Amino acid sequence: MKSRKASATARSGKKTGNSASKDGLLVMEKRDQPRFTVGLPFDYSRVDSEEAWGIAADASEGGLLVYLHEVVEKGTLLNIEILFGKGSGLITIKAVTKVIWCDLAAKEAWGEYRYGVEFQSFSKGSLDQLKLLLKEVGQAQKASD
Repeated sequence: MKSRKASATARSGKKTGNSASKDGLLVMEKRDQPRFTVGLPFDYSRVDSEEAWGIAADASEGGLLVYLHEVVEKGTLLNIEILFGKGSGLITIKAVTKVIWCDLAAKEAWGEYRYGVEFQSFSKGSLDQLKLLLKEVGQAQKASD
């Protein structure tokens, strides 16, 4: 995949808790891993399309919440490449993801569509890089609390 020249930095966010109450309703968290708010651009491609780019809004070891500029069907496999800055270097996370849910109406007016993607496999060393990124985001979140 072609490298993005934009530098990416993670911004801290609140982890989702195990449950939350809103207007008297109990909402149970179904995720296995904590999810962190990030703002990371990434490149992606499908087997049948050219390379495109999107934004990862949040991340966990299990998957990402992403915004794309095109409609993608549930079940579609996406090859992704996330770049983020660490010190004076650039770290790359390469993985295959699967679209597990979509919200086409979320930002349709702006030409953005929201998707939940689940990691299927990682290139060598990429899972370790993802864990490092999430650890740093988690530490930044704790420091800002």
